[in-house]
Amino acid sequence: MIKRFFYRKLAEKSEDLTFWEHAEVLRKYLFRSLIFILATSVVAFFFKHFIFDIIILGPKHSDFITYQFMCAIGKRWNLDGLCFESIPFSLINIDLAGQFRWHIIISFVAGLIVSFPFIIWQFWLFVKPALKPTEQKYSRGLIFYISALFLLGVLFGYYIIMPLTINFLANYVLSPEINNQITISSYISSVTMLPISTGIVFELPVLVYFLAKISMLTARFLRKYRKHSIVLILLIAGIITPSTDWFTQTMVALPLYLLYEISIWIAHAVNKKQQLAG
Repeated sequence: MIKRFFYRKLAEKSEDLTFWEHAEVLRKYLFRSLIFILATSVVAFFFKHFIFDIIILGPKHSDFITYQFMCAIGKRWNLDGLCFESIPFSLINIDLAGQFRWHIIISFVAGLIVSFPFIIWQFWLFVKPALKPTEQKYSRGLIFYISALFLLGVLFGYYIIMPLTINFLANYVLSPEINNQITISSYISSVTMLPISTGIVFELPVLVYFLAKISMLTARFLRKYRKHSIVLILLIAGIITPSTDWFTQTMVALPLYLLYEISIWIAHAVNKKQQLAG
């Protein structure tokens, strides 16, 4: 339905272009985005120490900023359990080309995250011809909000969910005779995929705003299915979290529910504005 909406809007503004000509224009913007991603990935490749030792392996060390903040709170309120002297696990590589492969993968992921605002800008340039002057005026801010929400979600996943998850799982002991030796594949995939996943789901308010603008969604509908949304949020939290523990899934589900409530307010504001305009 959204695809048909975009194509109909494009057809209204440029009747001389066929579907394949629109596809060619889209290909141009996609190619620009790919080149930008590759360029930033190459740059990231040469900052191996910063990306791996500081960012990727940061949550593994007890002096990570999140742990320091928690420890400061613990000292303030006499909660000794919030201070961690060490994170009891070590990383191992069992694949001959494992470290080099992950170097390439992480460089690409870093390039993708840094390039996200540029990708959104290219998409907006593609959609721009289909918008009226007033729509173009109000849609410019969407580039900032979409990029900001994505980066906020990435930071939330990295600084809040990821350290708490690592600390919880690393200190979870079945028996003192079992030592935690985690493969770099398991660790790095968790550290990268969880922040990216939270970055994507943080786009929910923007999606609701767009759907409300084209009259596909109302605040009344969101309120009606609030209880159903809780089940869906728990399901999404279970899908995007790399581990199956309830603690991590709860940490992901809580901000998702907050975003849902914010989305209701956004949809209400859009619906009210449409009613006044009509």
